[in-house]
Amino acid sequence: MRLDRWLVAQRPEQSRARIQKFIDAGYVRVNGVTGRAKTPLRQGDTVSLWMPPPEPLPYLVAQEMPLDVLYEDADLIVLNKPAGLTVHPAPGNRDGTLVNGLLHHCPDLPGIGGEMRPGIVHRLDKDTTGCIVVAKSQEALVKLQVQIQKRIASREYLAVVHGQPAGDHGTIIGAIGRHPQDRKKYAVVSDASGRHACTHWQVVERLGDYALLRFKLDTGRTHQIRVHCAHMGHPIVGDPVYSRCRRLPVELPGQALHAVQLGLDHPISGERLVCEAPLPEVFERLLSLLRRRGRF
Repeated sequence: MRLDRWLVAQRPEQSRARIQKFIDAGYVRVNGVTGRAKTPLRQGDTVSLWMPPPEPLPYLVAQEMPLDVLYEDADLIVLNKPAGLTVHPAPGNRDGTLVNGLLHHCPDLPGIGGEMRPGIVHRLDKDTTGCIVVAKSQEALVKLQVQIQKRIASREYLAVVHGQPAGDHGTIIGAIGRHPQDRKKYAVVSDASGRHACTHWQVVERLGDYALLRFKLDTGRTHQIRVHCAHMGHPIVGDPVYSRCRRLPVELPGQALHAVQLGLDHPISGERLVCEAPLPEVFERLLSLLRRRGRF
């Protein structure tokens, strides 16, 4: 196997691009000799990697904000994220994010992962609510990321969609990539131009012109549930990107999508943890209204 591919497999907490930078900078040696990305590895080779300290991010500051903690110990924290809260900073949004709040709550997070998403194992869209897990140590980060990749961790979501699915359950398999016409959106594309994505869905409740669905993810692509729902002709209510409906039963802050349950093996003790996040008040109000409509 090539050196770069082997290192990516050994250090899943680091992106392929970051591993490439380590190699290009001469931080990796194979049998005492500076390695290159294409250096072939053989059984018995010794690989040494020097990990530089995390890059300084002067604008990444700790900010006090209320956090709805579902579970916390020395190794990880599970939060119930509200709508409207971006998970990590970006060039146009450098503060007021979940990461800023976490840095105030957990001062040791900046050194985890060596990038601008310290400790973040997976992400939720800005207006998607519910369970999100954050690692508080490098060991926990690596092990939790492996659980996501190997589907040991389970993630389940609830969403209200437009229309009535034909069946009571199903599976959507469709590669997700950039929309061919609108690069700000994602879409189901050919396998060659996208990344494999698999979403299982089940009808929880039929609500007239709408339905409450429960989803379980095999993969975690950007906007996966939102894109797959739109692809099957039942976009999520309130989705500003993938739904064209502008007349909503209730004024919503964004898509009616909630990460209701997160299951994982504790990265240190191995104990199985299952966290559940209660539905936001506006989500409950939407369901209540749709149920009342259905009785008349």
